[in-house]
Amino acid sequence: MFIRKTGIISLAMAVAAAVLTGCGASRESDTAAVTGGAKTSGKLSVVCTIFPEYDWVKQVMGDHADEANVTYLLSSGTDLHNYQPTASDIMSISSCDIFIHVGGESDKWVEDALDEAVNKDMQVIDLMELLGDSAKEEEIKEGMEAEEEEDGDDEVEYDEHVWLSLKNAKVVCSAISEALSKADPDNAADYSSSLADYTKKLDDMDESFRAVTENAENKTLIFGDRFPFRYLFDDYGLDYYAAFVGCSAESEASFSTISFLSDKLNELECDTIFTIENSDKSIAEAVIRNSDRKDCTVAELNSIQSVSMNDVNSGVTYLSLMQQNCDVLAEYLS
Repeated sequence: MFIRKTGIISLAMAVAAAVLTGCGASRESDTAAVTGGAKTSGKLSVVCTIFPEYDWVKQVMGDHADEANVTYLLSSGTDLHNYQPTASDIMSISSCDIFIHVGGESDKWVEDALDEAVNKDMQVIDLMELLGDSAKEEEIKEGMEAEEEEDGDDEVEYDEHVWLSLKNAKVVCSAISEALSKADPDNAADYSSSLADYTKKLDDMDESFRAVTENAENKTLIFGDRFPFRYLFDDYGLDYYAAFVGCSAESEASFSTISFLSDKLNELECDTIFTIENSDKSIAEAVIRNSDRKDCTVAELNSIQSVSMNDVNSGVTYLSLMQQNCDVLAEYLS
């Protein structure tokens, strides 16, 4: 059900090794555009795979972010589950001071990348590992599209979308502050202060979600799409039905799945069906067509996993996207 990346990593490693020894040149990647190239001597270097990590680092670093090289690997807006590291990406990881990644099945390539790291003192923050028992097993809900399992693959699958819990965000930001303070002790007090300020903002956002969800009469939402919001929904006692699990690579739903969701739309008398960002809405629209709720509207929640540098440059932040989600839920749950 996940995208495997064993072939690309071997090639990327070989090319990266050649570049690091001065024997060749890799193609340009988004990484170079974000950081301005390889690590500059004397500058703190932090590499992040996904946008929430990148934004959290910037928030905790505060004004010191301008003095460091902070790299966002998926800066083109590529979905985490479709990401394949380039040689340039591997180079950036190899020499950085702090590397932050999600962990889980989509990050299987990371182990090989770290084995080839030049900086053996690198600090690594693996979100799934850091959160430990707070990481949730992937949930298969009634009516959800069945997925093909690989032969012999009976490992427990974990939901990787841990960043959609504000509680988890606080844990990760604390770990980021600790890593920054260890790598740059002269500015540790500033990192601690920025962490305290940002934690307050996360707490305020948490209160906003609680205010919206606490007294809602209907706490069940229908998704004509993947569902990557389990951490968010569990935090606030919301329930759901969806076409696919959050990490699914499927894009077409069977008639039985559409029929099931249509029946749920009728049963719950829903006026809204949900998709995630960048959806073509075809499944949601099919669910509406096959239901009695012809006036049902399609709304979008953002899973914050396809944010581009263009979005960042326009002022998008983790909190602004979470506020956007909160506003959407407020309109539906009111």
